[in-house]
Amino acid sequence: MAFDYKKEYREFYLPKDTPSIVTVPRMNYIAVRGHGDPNVEGGEYKLSIELLYGVAYTIKMSRLGGRRIDGYFDFVVPPLEGFWWQDGSAGIDYSRKAELNWLSALRLPDFVTEADLSWALAEAERKKKRDFSKVTFMSREEGVCVQCMHIGPYDDEPATVELMHRRMAEEGYALDISEERLHHEIYLSDARRVAPEKLKTVIRHPIRRV
Repeated sequence: MAFDYKKEYREFYLPKDTPSIVTVPRMNYIAVRGHGDPNVEGGEYKLSIELLYGVAYTIKMSRLGGRRIDGYFDFVVPPLEGFWWQDGSAGIDYSRKAELNWLSALRLPDFVTEADLSWALAEAERKKKRDFSKVTFMSREEGVCVQCMHIGPYDDEPATVELMHRRMAEEGYALDISEERLHHEIYLSDARRVAPEKLKTVIRHPIRRV
């Protein structure tokens, strides 16, 4: 699919700042798995973002090179996403960032196959002279979730999560975070250029019927 202003994009990437219940279909991503505080300058998390965008733009610009991807259409590279968890916890303790595990991810257009990704990794390594082996193909079907647009600093997210869980309970759902269904964030703002109080982040939690 295109990552622009179609119905699906509005529903899953531009929700309102009040919680809503959605059913998220299967989506494909490129992802890098890591551990630790994402705010460390030059750390593992920030390096993962460089790797992801390097591969995403290699796929996007493949039309200008020798690779002909079946079904290719020009697409907008989508916003960065993150799947987060802490060992032994069903939630996220924002005061213990060093204990965070994460999957940093970018959504792929549906036409990109694992074979296309293998080509893109090799091409990115050839051009940029660095190791892209940490980038992997990931497919996830999140299913029924509660989500909300959070506006403000990342450390203020618990207040938005509380509203989401209140709505979840009112609608007859319970939280269903597990090893396969994770706390999910989509970053619509560039934290390097946007004031903390204006940051826009989609927060999504998996839920199940009680």
